Amino acid sequence: MNAPLNAVHPQPARTGGKIMLVGLGPGSHDHLTARARAAIAEADTIIGYVTYIRLVADLLEGKEVIKKSMTEELDRAIESLERARQGKKVALISSGDAGVYGMAGPTFEVLFQAGWTPPSGKPDDIEVEVIPGASALNTCAALVGAPLTHDFCAISLSDLLTPWPTIARRLDAVAYADFVVALYNPKSGRRTRQIVEAQRLFLRHRRPDTPVAIVKSAYRPRQRIEFTTLERMAEADIGMLTTVLIGNSNTIVRDGLMVTPRGYSNKYEVADGERATRDGEQAGRSLSTGLNGWLQTIRTSGLDATQLAADYRLPEDYIAALLDETADEYADTLD
Repeated sequence: MNAPLNAVHPQPARTGGKIMLVGLGPGSHDHLTARARAAIAEADTIIGYVTYIRLVADLLEGKEVIKKSMTEELDRAIESLERARQGKKVALISSGDAGVYGMAGPTFEVLFQAGWTPPSGKPDDIEVEVIPGASALNTCAALVGAPLTHDFCAISLSDLLTPWPTIARRLDAVAYADFVVALYNPKSGRRTRQIVEAQRLFLRHRRPDTPVAIVKSAYRPRQRIEFTTLERMAEADIGMLTTVLIGNSNTIVRDGLMVTPRGYSNKYEVADGERATRDGEQAGRSLSTGLNGWLQTIRTSGLDATQLAADYRLPEDYIAALLDETADEYADTLD
């Protein structure tokens, strides 16, 4: 059972140890960073979820290895602190990046609860190092093409620690805002409906044929990639080792690659290997529909805030404030 945060109490430190929060990346040794490998070699003790321990088992000879189950994140952090208080170097491992839905956050929570402060030169200081790794969002994107070339975000569908209404509001907001979205923890043996509800919320704002990539066990022996659409997303083989990438309104799938254009076609035309700037645009300058150009457009449109808010799908009070500001600025130019 996961230990509560208040199970950790300040204790007299013995000798200063070190906690290394190691991101393993997707799990294959080819994608393990040199620093992550060195941290594992340097550590006296390795602590982690049993599946993650298995990913680096051949690097752990001679180490004290402490395996924990799923949902025992706080226990892992507490165990790391106890070993560090004994003067040991501890590698607390996470798949992907330790700071992206990984062990960095829970560990700092436990440390702060225990009265830890960053090292200040005392002999009993405990050093903490966060060692980054490639997150599932990056590794899965690399396997399917270039889906993250424009604005994107990540949302976890796990409601073990986050209320569903909070998750649902975030899903609805990013679907409306046309982000490319990576869904983490999309489904488990007990959590099967969350991906269906995510699909329902996205279909309120996105076309049914919006491209979706389903990546399971990226860069591991049982890797599986499936391209589908938003309309059929919930029918795919999805589990806890799956990351779901939902494209935006411009994302395409072509020749087995999922690509989100960066927006160069808004400014340039490319034909026969030659690039030409579109009429009204300037290389190296904001688009004509960028902030300044857009402010000029709404100011001279003759439309009120209500009409403009509907046209641009923006809050009416935001548009009204902009119209007031630009009207004042325009009046100043006439003085």
